[in-house]
Amino acid sequence: MTGLRSLFGCTLLAAAAASSAQQVEVVANGLFNPRGLAFAPDGALYVAEAGKGGDGTCIVAGEGPSCYGQTGAVVRIDLGSGKKVSRVLRGLPSLAPEGGFGATGPQGISFAGTGDGKVTIGLGTDPAAREGVGERSALFGQVLLVRPFGIAPPVQPPVNKAKFKSVMQAAGAGSKAYADIAGFEAANDPVPGGVDSNPNGMLALGSHDVVADAGGNSLLHVAEGGVVSALAVFDTREVPAPPFLGLPPGATIPMQAVPTSVVQGPDGWLYVGQLTGFPFPVGGANVYRVPPDGGTPEVFASGFTNIIGLAFDAQQRLYVLQIGNGLAAPGGPPLQPPGRLIRVNGDGSRTIIYENLYYPGGITIGPDGAAYVTNNGIVPGPVAGAFPEGGQVLRIALD
Repeated sequence: MTGLRSLFGCTLLAAAAASSAQQVEVVANGLFNPRGLAFAPDGALYVAEAGKGGDGTCIVAGEGPSCYGQTGAVVRIDLGSGKKVSRVLRGLPSLAPEGGFGATGPQGISFAGTGDGKVTIGLGTDPAAREGVGERSALFGQVLLVRPFGIAPPVQPPVNKAKFKSVMQAAGAGSKAYADIAGFEAANDPVPGGVDSNPNGMLALGSHDVVADAGGNSLLHVAEGGVVSALAVFDTREVPAPPFLGLPPGATIPMQAVPTSVVQGPDGWLYVGQLTGFPFPVGGANVYRVPPDGGTPEVFASGFTNIIGLAFDAQQRLYVLQIGNGLAAPGGPPLQPPGRLIRVNGDGSRTIIYENLYYPGGITIGPDGAAYVTNNGIVPGPVAGAFPEGGQVLRIALD
């Protein structure tokens, strides 16, 4: 199956930068392929960095060879005076093409009310491909449990919030997985058509977790103790074939769903955002609604393009983050910019909140009511002449 790996496995040939606007503030620069982000009980903002791969073993993933490194990380941003940025969890596995653009590594992050953090590590190919790639390559396709002093099995006492600032300190060595999402895909393949796993969006709920597997086209339940089961599956659907394929007029091709993100709505249901697979049609992505105990997804809102993140604000309004605007011309990144942040209003209408984004990677709503978004999400740190500020976190004021 084709998951997010089709989106990120490319060489960047074009450069773009987010321009300033009165409602937008840069709160962090210099990040390496920043993706999901979440606020923790200590009030700090944590960001999953996919890293930039390395000079280790290379495997074929996505659009071509991607090489292993232990450059994945979790970043802590103290939003107080000075907006201090620190990498509190280092040494996580990362795969990236030459140059480091579009890496696969830590992708989603979420915190339960107890303070436990969960981090998804992407993969984007057959789970068998991770074997023997590197010292920590077994962590690809897994969910990590984050607690004070590192990553550990779920046997320690609840987090001491006073010590939460060091929750992930020095945890790179001896990291342990909590739930093997890719292993579940390999054993069960809930959507038949080829084994492929790429855990992305993560929702920690305390007693259990929910993971969107963009490669497996499934929404998965992780019970306490790391036992994985399927909540919902997203089947392919037929869409018009792009003209450049040279197929007869009116021809259609199957398009995979590629669920990327999951949040819990005010009604208790699970809301899932869809990237879509190739050919990434404009207006072809849906927001689905799934019963909390699982079942058949139903379309909640349609007409979006390339969804990468979802969030509800305190007024119960849904925000949809689009990573791109449909299929780009051959020879460059697969999606054309811009990325957009869109609000779904109570009457069903849509408001574009901000649209000058370049491959954003995740969204969360802060305690201050603003949206926090990772931007330049396929950029491996500062790149002279193209992305001098590297990956970013933006604060976008909401009305």
